[in-house]
Amino acid sequence: MPEVEILMAGAYPEWDMVDLEANYRIHRLWEATDRQELISRVGEDIRAIATRGELGASAELMAQLPKLEIVSCYGVGTDAIDLSYARTNGIRVTNTPDVLTEDVADIAVGLLLATARQVPQADVLVRSGQWGKVAMPLVTRVSGKKVGIVGMGRIGKAIAKRAAAFGCDISYFARHDHTDVAYTYEPDLIALAAWADFLIVIVPGGEATMKIINAEVLGALGSNGILVNVSRGTTVDEEALIAALQDRTIQAAGLDVFLNEPKIDARFLTLQNVVLQPHHGSGTVETRKAMGQLVRDNLAAHFAGSPLPTPVV
Repeated sequence: MPEVEILMAGAYPEWDMVDLEANYRIHRLWEATDRQELISRVGEDIRAIATRGELGASAELMAQLPKLEIVSCYGVGTDAIDLSYARTNGIRVTNTPDVLTEDVADIAVGLLLATARQVPQADVLVRSGQWGKVAMPLVTRVSGKKVGIVGMGRIGKAIAKRAAAFGCDISYFARHDHTDVAYTYEPDLIALAAWADFLIVIVPGGEATMKIINAEVLGALGSNGILVNVSRGTTVDEEALIAALQDRTIQAAGLDVFLNEPKIDARFLTLQNVVLQPHHGSGTVETRKAMGQLVRDNLAAHFAGSPLPTPVV
């Protein structure tokens, strides 16, 4: 049996599981009837955690694994991993950046198009046999509009590149001005929302961005504005967003992420001016294979004593 024991917080695709189980002794936390019993039984021998971005690794969990050396995250977001605890206790952390950039940017633009052009509603109209009986309402053009991007990291830049191809004007809000892009930096998020026709959110999760999209931002975006969120559910005040959708403070929203996913607020299901995605921005075969490979490469490098491909801590 493989020597190194790994605690897996959640399932990976089968092609990754086959490889991991061939090289390590895997303990499947998500399948345990009594998770605490499993941790108590195997915790003394666990040297690595393999997790996903939304599952993370808490300080409470890591504290129960005295031999823990590394947390390898399947995903770019590490806000659900207690990085402070990891640093303090010499635990390495890795993630899977870059490989999912293009797919998340694609889905951001896809959600914008689906929302503005009401693609889901049009599909229902045709499938229900109403075409020719009920007029499809006129919708909103995307090309040539003003796009505000909240966040200008790798994915933000990829979204901006796509929006530029649609002839859109682009401004962005970020912690600082990015001198490597030609787009307009707007340090005031309210001002950006007031200027924009469409506001696309792609900032990291965590305390610094908690509810950064609030009622004031949505009010500034206005009744013709569309919000797209492909970041984290925590970045948007959901109560404010639902109210804004209900009373048409904003026109519509396209959402790939939510609080408490997958058990999202049921009120979203009753709204006709929102397009819902099951946190699937990186959900292509190509990207998921690349993500899994990077997780496995980080684990292999660590246990071989080699430099980590994508260290966070």
